[in-house]
Amino acid sequence: MNIQLNILQNWLVEQSVDAAFINDPSTVAYLSGYESEPHERILALAVFATGKPFLFTPELEKEDAIKSEWSHDVYGYLDNEDPWALIAKYFQSHSSNGLKNIAIEKDFLTVGRFEKLQAFFPTLSFIDITPKIQTMKLIKTPDEINKMMEAGKWADRAFEIGFSAIKEGISEEEIVAEIEYRLKKEGIKEMSFETMVLTGDNAASPHGTPGKRQVQLNEFVLFDLGVVHNGYTSDATRTIAFGEPSKQAKEIYAIVLEAHNAALAAVKPGITAGKLDKIARTIITEAGFGSYFTHRLGHGLGSSVHEFPSIMQDSDFVIQEGMCFSIEPGIYVPGIAGVRIEDCVVVTKDGCEVFTHTPKTYTSI
Repeated sequence: MNIQLNILQNWLVEQSVDAAFINDPSTVAYLSGYESEPHERILALAVFATGKPFLFTPELEKEDAIKSEWSHDVYGYLDNEDPWALIAKYFQSHSSNGLKNIAIEKDFLTVGRFEKLQAFFPTLSFIDITPKIQTMKLIKTPDEINKMMEAGKWADRAFEIGFSAIKEGISEEEIVAEIEYRLKKEGIKEMSFETMVLTGDNAASPHGTPGKRQVQLNEFVLFDLGVVHNGYTSDATRTIAFGEPSKQAKEIYAIVLEAHNAALAAVKPGITAGKLDKIARTIITEAGFGSYFTHRLGHGLGSSVHEFPSIMQDSDFVIQEGMCFSIEPGIYVPGIAGVRIEDCVVVTKDGCEVFTHTPKTYTSI
């Protein structure tokens, strides 16, 4: 049994919880080592306070699960079978002392799926395991950090490809296609999220969608991207000039860079998430752009690209060594420009180390 699974099983014993039903594919992978995206089908991991765990997969994935690093039972189901009836059956057979309660991921399990589970266990209590999973994922192991460092190197490679694709008249979606095509040829199977390339005033939408807008001379191009590598993610943003953007756009870039570097320099064990956000936000606000910084400073990441904690205003969450999260201030002025600069970091004994190393100083190509 791997370390994480053992920790969870011990927690079940300590909390007098009989079993856990894990349905989030990223959590299943974290605890079992088996990675899958089952789409509309059911993938689950069952863990017991006393009793052996099992994986439950679509039948078409069963052999892959058996061949994975998972060393316990694997059960499959056909599309014409009722997966919930089978899950209930296997829960009963694996629970050596009967079931009085089950822990579930309330932040992930849909109402429909919960009702299906509840129908087979109408007398049981259901307990939220989400906070425990978040806490377990919070402090990364050396192996996890190494995987994220490798994922960061691939994000740097993606920037290299994207920057070299910039030319007048090329569209945002064409640059995205070039990045993802080249990475796939080099062995990357999956991006952390939909690659974002936004140019000019399109970048003033923090979560804009790349489209047919073409790169024009004398404007910024914003890249927000990451890859999944060995089960772990990267996430980084760079904003690069094509030609010479306006004076105001350059000023915005300088302010964002100052805010980013100041927050990055302040990361260390003991500081709060709210303090980190305030450091960056104060710089942007005092420069007159506070209303144009419309999101939190950062988010955790690991096997998923968005994990606990949130690095946000007024949070008293205390940063600890081994945590990984993003630092990504931005200013988005409609009709003018959008600038965001992002690195993800791992907190060290007296500071932090970044996963991505593409230069952040103002660069024009």
